[in-house]
Amino acid sequence: MIKKILLVILVIIVGILIFAATRPNEFSVQRSVTIQASPEAIFPHLSNFHAWEAWSPRAKMDPNMQTSYSTNDSGVGATYAWEGNSKVGQGKMEYTQVSEPNRVEVKLEFLKPFKAQNRVEFTIVPNGDVSIVNWLMDGPSPYLSKLIGVFYSMDSMIGKDFEKGLADLKRVSES
Repeated sequence: MIKKILLVILVIIVGILIFAATRPNEFSVQRSVTIQASPEAIFPHLSNFHAWEAWSPRAKMDPNMQTSYSTNDSGVGATYAWEGNSKVGQGKMEYTQVSEPNRVEVKLEFLKPFKAQNRVEFTIVPNGDVSIVNWLMDGPSPYLSKLIGVFYSMDSMIGKDFEKGLADLKRVSES
């Protein structure tokens, strides 16, 4: 009887491992918000790393987080680095494309608790007297991420943070 139970457990584990291997090699998480402001009013909150403190969900997860900025705090090549508690970990961001007033692209590098490199993109689309802001993050999904994704998706892990951040971006942009 015990052998049969162990065999069933082994088959389930092998099945999960095989299923994880079939998952996509990349992930993408995206959220949007409508803000009653022009792209010109929203853009400075996205294109300057110092301005991120007012709306970024990461900054609120650890008030004692250590941060550093490059000499230039905006524009292509500007960087922002952080190290904090287990919720925020350690990492670095760098602006790779900045197209005023509608688009910002960032190279995001996590160092702790796990290493990962992702792409973040913010787009601002005017629509009458409002603007639609889209926050997208995508990147590779190595096997360990695929395995975790069997039980807990990347979207569910960070989607709520995007929603909180966009709500705060809306608040600071409309004030």
